Amino acid sequence: MTSDVNVPYWIFSIGAGLGVLLIGLGVFIVCRALAGTLGRLNGTLDEVDRQIAALGAPVAETLGHVGGIADSADAAVARLTGVIGILETVAGAVGKTTSLAGEALSPAIVNVGAALTGVTAGLRRLVNGKRGDSHE
Repeated sequence: MTSDVNVPYWIFSIGAGLGVLLIGLGVFIVCRALAGTLGRLNGTLDEVDRQIAALGAPVAETLGHVGGIADSADAAVARLTGVIGILETVAGAVGKTTSLAGEALSPAIVNVGAALTGVTAGLRRLVNGKRGDSHE
């Protein structure tokens, strides 16, 4: 019996076909598992998004309150800057007044000292009765 059928060829072809079928089935199972995992991840992300959206209004209100506090602090710093400027001006004026007072009083004190020296010299002459030095 002679047959034109090549048995090793058919075995190889059927084996290759079954191998490709099993590889495709494995890829299908992996993709199915990945789809389930990504579906759960999508649900988790939706829940996180919902919770963040619920927090949006209180966070915005808190940030508005913090912004108001920062504005108040800025206004207070601006007022303090103005007060500091005024105090510096007053300190400069006091310094000038002190300088002027010192300049005005220094000659008067010298003049008073000279007058006292003259008066004491006159009294010494009056008491001693001499024109010269009292130590002679």
